[in-house]
Amino acid sequence: MTKTARKRLEVRAAVPSDVRGIQRLIARVYPGLPNYSLATLRGQINNFPKGCFVALYDSKVVGYCATMRVSKGMAFAKHDWEEITANGFGTRHSAAGEWLYGYEMAVDPKLRGLRIGQRLYDERKELAEELDLHGIVIAGRMPGYARARRRVEGPADYLDKVVTGKLRDQVISFQLKNQFEPLGVLENYLPEDKQSAGHAAHLVWRNPYVDPDEAPEMRVPRGVEGVRLATCQLQARAVKDFDEFIRNIEYFVDVAADYRSDFIVFPELFTLPLLSYETKKLSPIEAIDKLTGYTPCLTKELERMALEYNINIIGGSHPTRAEDGDIQNIAYVALRDGSLHRQEKIHPTPNEAFWWNIKGGDSLDVIQTDCGPIGVLICYDSEFPELARRLVDQGARIIFVPFCTDSRLGYMRVRYCAQARAIENQCYVVMSGNVGNLPNVDNMDIQYAQSAILTPCDLPFARDGIAAESTENVETLTMADVNLADLSWARAEGTVRNLRDRRFDLYHIDWDSNPDHAHAPSGGPVPAGGHNAPGGG
Repeated sequence: MTKTARKRLEVRAAVPSDVRGIQRLIARVYPGLPNYSLATLRGQINNFPKGCFVALYDSKVVGYCATMRVSKGMAFAKHDWEEITANGFGTRHSAAGEWLYGYEMAVDPKLRGLRIGQRLYDERKELAEELDLHGIVIAGRMPGYARARRRVEGPADYLDKVVTGKLRDQVISFQLKNQFEPLGVLENYLPEDKQSAGHAAHLVWRNPYVDPDEAPEMRVPRGVEGVRLATCQLQARAVKDFDEFIRNIEYFVDVAADYRSDFIVFPELFTLPLLSYETKKLSPIEAIDKLTGYTPCLTKELERMALEYNINIIGGSHPTRAEDGDIQNIAYVALRDGSLHRQEKIHPTPNEAFWWNIKGGDSLDVIQTDCGPIGVLICYDSEFPELARRLVDQGARIIFVPFCTDSRLGYMRVRYCAQARAIENQCYVVMSGNVGNLPNVDNMDIQYAQSAILTPCDLPFARDGIAAESTENVETLTMADVNLADLSWARAEGTVRNLRDRRFDLYHIDWDSNPDHAHAPSGGPVPAGGHNAPGGG
């Protein structure tokens, strides 16, 4: 039998698992420039998977390029890097764009003799031809400009001299060799690029197989990318032990799996019934501390059920003691591939902070699933728009919101905010809440919920932005089929295009990757109304 030779050099589409290798590559290639965060790289790949490529040499990432589709008006107008790339995430990609826009290219300097840059540019050109796009527009660095400033009259004159062969620029000369034509100079394109004095050459490659005078027909097909969602509105009931609690949860997992659901989501703090069989009265701090002890058993059971029932489980949330001793409110996400993920609640409510001393988390990222990237915002977090925007910038198309509210007032805060997140981010939002009561468990005296699967408000979706919703305060499982392809259509051709139309020339969101982990002291005033004050979040 002939043994297949292993490839030493391979160029392929980038996938989210490549992001650490890409980040290390960027650090080697551009040591003087700020690097991408892992979240930003995930966003680049998730927002246009076909447009990002990696080169691997002996399984190590040695080349990377990122592109997106944009309109002619956006590609050829004056712009800067931050504005056109949505601060690097590539969120302004439009499935209806008739031009490819290349916004990142990196090749390991030690391997430039292997023509890796040429291979990556060939992939871009093949993609443009495959999609019948009009061509590729890039903003090329001019790293030789800073050294030649005294010999030229400005960046435009420098570019002219490179084009005419009077000067040579490592990057621009390479672009010209690849049949790119100059359009001019984009001044202050990337201020951090000191070698180019912040400027870039505006360049275009035109697809020879597309008639430039032909009106573009870049309509986004209303395809089908179906996902079945299930939200469990769970009755808070007393149980005699942990096994009985798991049987209650497994019942709904089983039903959702029988209906071939891809996801099931449970409410925030859905494990509080585990306190119902305590033999002595516990203080709020003692009760939460007791709950944290169930974390290993709970995560093991969620992993088991996800595998056995072939369904992705968003395990509401559960108090968990962190390595530093703090207690956090964590959503455990068990995927049907056997992996377990966690998402911290970023903003504890005043009640959580005061009575249970719960601390906010520091990390918020998408979770890669077999149905694409998803995000989780636990209750109160849904009331902070910048969190949902961060998830969607990374490519999330579904955001799950487990919640726990005791009054209609608290519920409506979460509901209205969840609907707003669906509209402004053109994504689906799935809410799941608790109903019923646990008389012997503090902060679970009463519950109010109406779980729902929410959509953007545009032509392909339900007329009121609600794909499905449960009856108030009744234990039930609510399901709906949603089409992720409708989101792609709405973002490219919808009545409004919130993601693409953001004013990146005016504002953007910066996420601190090294937050101060020192928490404010516990103590402080009691939330108005005591421990039974209206919740919500």
